[in-house]
Amino acid sequence: MKDNNLYHFCVFSDNILATSVVVNSTALNSKNPDMVVFHLVTDEVNYAAMKAWFHVNSFRGVTVDVQKIEDFSWLNASYVPVLKQLQDSNTQNYYFSGNSDDGRTPIKFRNPKYLSMLNHLRFYIPEVFPALKKLVFLDDDVVVQKDLSGLFSIDLNGNVNGAVETCMETFHRYHKYLNYSHPLIRAHFDPDACGWAFGMNVFDLVEWRKRNVTGIYHYWQEKNVDRTLWKLGTLPPGLLTFYGLTESLNPSWHVLGLGYTNVDPQLIEKGAVLHFNGNSKPWLKIGIEKYKPLWDKYVDYTHPILQQCNFH
Repeated sequence: MKDNNLYHFCVFSDNILATSVVVNSTALNSKNPDMVVFHLVTDEVNYAAMKAWFHVNSFRGVTVDVQKIEDFSWLNASYVPVLKQLQDSNTQNYYFSGNSDDGRTPIKFRNPKYLSMLNHLRFYIPEVFPALKKLVFLDDDVVVQKDLSGLFSIDLNGNVNGAVETCMETFHRYHKYLNYSHPLIRAHFDPDACGWAFGMNVFDLVEWRKRNVTGIYHYWQEKNVDRTLWKLGTLPPGLLTFYGLTESLNPSWHVLGLGYTNVDPQLIEKGAVLHFNGNSKPWLKIGIEKYKPLWDKYVDYTHPILQQCNFH
């Protein structure tokens, strides 16, 4: 579990079936599944069910460890700005009442999911896994279709985050995500800098600790207490936190957009990790039909539990 010669992956999720597809697809496409370790973190509500699922099902010798976020006692409001902000009545109104800005912010950006600690746990990975040196972070809405062991031998050139850049189009540059009318943003970040994607990231945890990257994240979260630097999600603080610390990976490692748009079939065929980012998740009725089989092939619909749940 702590052997740094193994291939360590982490997924933070409350969705058991989606997480199972991530693990299963990784296992089935791995050249050495017995060297793969999955570290899963969920919440108390789903912990027993997730632990049971991965105990009764096997994944070609892949090791799976399940933890719950409530057991991390250090994850509290005195240390974590997001938790501190959640206790603020203005923040609660903004996220939970849905009417505090006269409708100026799209409703999806006010979704309390964006404040879920499972969502923000990615910024605390070295503390969650103190013994690990290198790790691949996967979102729960991805499917793996190639062996991923090659990610662990990529030279990040002293950087902390290996990620696929998304700046083929202008709307994925920094100015799209951040408020450049704010002097702090203008002073520190190039508006034309390339955005990149969360969902398949290689993290060098030795460099992360050395550079106190979590401290950088805390700094920007504290500065954004009034939500004037950015409004939504984990990508904007990620862009700030890992600015100048991100190594660009070959785009075939992480193909995005299967949850909301048409994707070049050649990119899909070559892609190691396919990401169903967007609202049309493959396990939902609104999933994009032509992409569902890419995800479905890793679900055993004959499984007694899925049969009982009438999931098909």
